[in-house]
Amino acid sequence: MLTCKEQVARSSDYLDGQLTFRERLLVRHHLMFCPNCRRFIRQMRLMQATLKLMPEQPVEGVDALAQRLADERLKDQKGLE
Repeated sequence: MLTCKEQVARSSDYLDGQLTFRERLLVRHHLMFCPNCRRFIRQMRLMQATLKLMPEQPVEGVDALAQRLADERLKDQKGLE
C-alpha cells in the first residue's frame, strides 16, 4: 500500500490519467482506506475544475486595481504608526 506522501506525489498524474494500470490500482487502494487522502483528491478535483472555468486572458485593469489596493494598504499602515 502507498504511504500518504507517495499518494500525494502521484495525485496530479492520477487526476490527469497519466498513471499505469498498476499505479492507478495502488492509488485507488490507498484512497479506499485513507479519508485524508480522499479529501485531498476531492480538493484537487475542485481546484482543477475552478481553474478550467477561469478566463485565459487576464481581466483588464487587474494590475491597476492591485496597485491601488497596495497603495491603500500602505497608507493605512502609515496611519497606524
